[in-house]
Amino acid sequence: MASTTHAAPGGASVRVRVQKFGTAMSNMIMPNIPALIAWGILTALFIPDGWLPNADLATLVGPTIHYLLPLVIAYTGGRMVYDARGGVVGAFATMGAIAGSDLLIANFNATLPEGSSELGQVHMFLGAMILGPLSAWVMKRLDALWDGKVKPGFEMLVNQFSAGITAFLMALVGFYGVARLVNAVMDAASSIVETLVDNNLLPLTSVLIEPAKVFFLNNAINHGALTPLGISEAAENGKSVLFLLEANPGPGLGILLAYTFFGKGLAKASAPGAAVIHFLGGIHEIYFPYVLMKPKLILAVIAGGATGVGVNVLFDTGLRAPASPGSIIAVYAQTARDSYVGVTLAVAASAAVTFAVAAFLLKLDKSDDEGDLAAATAKMEQHKGKKSSVASALTGAGAGTGAIHSIVFACDAGMGSSAMGASVLRKKVQAAGFSDVSVTNKAISNLRDDVDLVVSHQDLTDRARQRSGSALHVSVDNFMQSPAYDEIVDLLRQRNGAGGAPTPAAAEEGALGGALLARESIVLDGTARSRDDAITEAGRLLVAAGAAEPAYVEAMHEREASVSTFMGNGLAIPHGTNEAKSSVHRTAISLVRYSDGLDWKGKQVRFVVGIAAVGKDHLKLLGRIAEVFLDDDQVARLERASTTDEVLEVLGQVQPA
Repeated sequence: MASTTHAAPGGASVRVRVQKFGTAMSNMIMPNIPALIAWGILTALFIPDGWLPNADLATLVGPTIHYLLPLVIAYTGGRMVYDARGGVVGAFATMGAIAGSDLLIANFNATLPEGSSELGQVHMFLGAMILGPLSAWVMKRLDALWDGKVKPGFEMLVNQFSAGITAFLMALVGFYGVARLVNAVMDAASSIVETLVDNNLLPLTSVLIEPAKVFFLNNAINHGALTPLGISEAAENGKSVLFLLEANPGPGLGILLAYTFFGKGLAKASAPGAAVIHFLGGIHEIYFPYVLMKPKLILAVIAGGATGVGVNVLFDTGLRAPASPGSIIAVYAQTARDSYVGVTLAVAASAAVTFAVAAFLLKLDKSDDEGDLAAATAKMEQHKGKKSSVASALTGAGAGTGAIHSIVFACDAGMGSSAMGASVLRKKVQAAGFSDVSVTNKAISNLRDDVDLVVSHQDLTDRARQRSGSALHVSVDNFMQSPAYDEIVDLLRQRNGAGGAPTPAAAEEGALGGALLARESIVLDGTARSRDDAITEAGRLLVAAGAAEPAYVEAMHEREASVSTFMGNGLAIPHGTNEAKSSVHRTAISLVRYSDGLDWKGKQVRFVVGIAAVGKDHLKLLGRIAEVFLDDDQVARLERASTTDEVLEVLGQVQPA
């Protein structure tokens, strides 16, 4: 069937751009919410108006909000663009904006007549969200200019000084440019908020915020404007109502209660469970499909949201820091000491008004149409730009029960452990007849939220889940013989059906590709007596083969310190970090045998395979090695081998799946 591509309507294109902007803002803020919570606890306890006033501990409050939090946000934004290198450059550049802003304010206050109201500090959250990604992007573009043009032996010198000089120059950009821009923007935004508050117009923001939440545009508003403004206000006044404009769970609760009593079909049956997830779990997106199913209910959430804001303004309430997720528990945890009554009334009032309006609209609807919750969920996911495991669970769709078509084996660097694990799992999946299920490997930093199932080492699963939140996640601790692989095959039978005829292994022509595993890179009697020495021994073989620089050996030790490269069945495959790929000249593998075995963090290892990779041409060889170490007879042959030719013969006889 011919495929036709239609241009997206202009409005949809704008929505997608705003959504992507909001997602970028959210990705910088959300990982650092724990730090904001910690700062909120500091202010709640130790400032003069806190629960446990302590002048000494209160000295932590100012530096944390003014320096630490913007810097960690900038680092996160830079790392999103260009890993740790981008994060370091972005954080240093933001220090320039912080200093520049402080100088501007100090100079302005010095010109004021005595007794005039002085400007307070502007906290560079917005500056961090600009300079972090921007500085990392500049660094990435500069590195691309001289990639492959630096003479061997000078790579580390160039890498270190280029990053340092770029960080210095971007700090000047922050000091002279971004500081002025952000101060002006924050002054204008603060004036707008002040005008809205003074004229009792702040509830009108719900006309924008509540529909924006349903269409997943709220992140741009919340993290791009409300959070920076709220933090500045909270730092000055100890609380801010701005944190409650989007986080109030009342409107969503009202919608779900209305469906509970006056809905029909699946929507009515699922609404009570959704209300619990929304109100206590803080997952607001779970009520979005209920609004999209009956778009007129947007009026209900606007009315409820405006009521909640009005009550908060009336009682002068506020939170000390952002409430994330938007659970009533998180809201109460961040509520200022004098605001519990007002916040409680605001949540209750917004829920009641939303419920009343939604119930009226649902009762007014005399049609027999129950509404298509599944279609509304799909529409919500379209607006979101990815699957929603929480909302889809209500309709029996999505990651909870759907078929599995894509499996990704993820590790830190994506060149060794994940490649071998994927090879083993791929063979099992194909042998079970699931030829339509793809099994690939990736570095965690390259994961996207568009896969069905992610397999990772148990020490990396939390990181993988952050990158691919809607996928199923399976943890393993043994890459070669994990029982989880058979469980995955069983899961495929449940989700995808019984499977087809076993897929025969595809025969490949040729032997090992001599340059990948040269005879000179095979040692049958290793001299190392510890794990670290074995890594060095395997790494030096790669350096001697001209495949990598000496610095790559250090990266192999760094990789081992984060997650073990023990694969199971007497095999370890040490390799460098993802960031160290610039130290690799060509793809190569080394193999060292230890007849007496080595202790590898409590595991017995007899074979160490060192890996240096720039592309994917080593993956077939890793697949062959994996098959060898799954076969006890082949492992025994390797243990008996007395020449390198015998080793190559064993590896060459095994064809990858």
